Amino acid sequence: MSETITILGAGSWGTALAMVLADNGHTVRLWGNEENHVKEINQDQANNRYLPGVELPEGITAYYDLEEALEDVETVVFAVPTKAFREVARRVKSIVKNKITIVHVSKGIEPDSLLRISEMLEEEIADITKDIIVLSGPSHAEEVSRRIPTTVTVASKNMEAAQGIQDLFMNQNFRVYTNQDLVGVEIGGALKNIIALAAGITDGLGYGDNAKAALMTRGLAEITRLGVKMGADPLTFLGLTGIGDLIVTCTSVHSRNWRAGNLLGKGKSLDEVLDSMGMVVEGVRTTKAAHQLSEKYQVKMPITNALYDVLFNGKDIKQEVEDLMGRSKKHEMEELIDLVNEER
Repeated sequence: MSETITILGAGSWGTALAMVLADNGHTVRLWGNEENHVKEINQDQANNRYLPGVELPEGITAYYDLEEALEDVETVVFAVPTKAFREVARRVKSIVKNKITIVHVSKGIEPDSLLRISEMLEEEIADITKDIIVLSGPSHAEEVSRRIPTTVTVASKNMEAAQGIQDLFMNQNFRVYTNQDLVGVEIGGALKNIIALAAGITDGLGYGDNAKAALMTRGLAEITRLGVKMGADPLTFLGLTGIGDLIVTCTSVHSRNWRAGNLLGKGKSLDEVLDSMGMVVEGVRTTKAAHQLSEKYQVKMPITNALYDVLFNGKDIKQEVEDLMGRSKKHEMEELIDLVNEER
């Protein structure tokens, strides 16, 4: 059954998801916060700023007026950077009078408050929300927009709501699974950006495949340790939003976090990298939050903490690598065994 759906955020990911929904016969209102950009999308029937060369299907209209974009809709997709979530959520709350289902598709954790995105949304707009669902997984917008086969997960405390969103998005090119582990899905999606930054650094330094494979493997161990401490199911990190997202983000030139890390590894400063990217690099902000979480939960996260020192304390990248390699010897399964014992 056809539905009118609003997507907040006219970047690459919001636009790609708008295409998925339009392909499924839905009417999509794509809201953007720059009036000229919105006009360009409607005039060109394309989002050339973020997805050059991709023609948008019928059924997608871009909006600059948020009130108009939200009028009489029941499902709202948040596809804005994490740093903009609170501001946009407050604007939505001031406009919407009916209860809405919220899908968020961003990947990050708020520094200082250490809240996941669903928790931020609950804090800001719980009184107008039916359900909150997260859509996450290994999914570059550039490939989704070209209808290249992609598989993701939707998670919610309410599985009936998750299944409803599964039905909205799923088609022959975009396969959607469900998962009830909201914590694990959000933590996996957010923290893989940290490891992708580090993977880009190793490539920028010219360290090769051996180093990157080790980094990804030990990075997944860090993500799992923290996630379990926060209440996640460890099996979630073996799925699409854990190892799946980690693989695609650490190995693809489409990944802005990998690209940012690669520039850092080649000697660029953080400010130079961020200025050159043109898009938000979520991993930088998330590294700060994850470092704070590691201290709060007393979880060992050596890769995350080394990256934090590089990004925010001016530490030398090569020295941090040497320090990681020179850590005291351990059994590979030692920390996993500790986790299992704590769960008993």
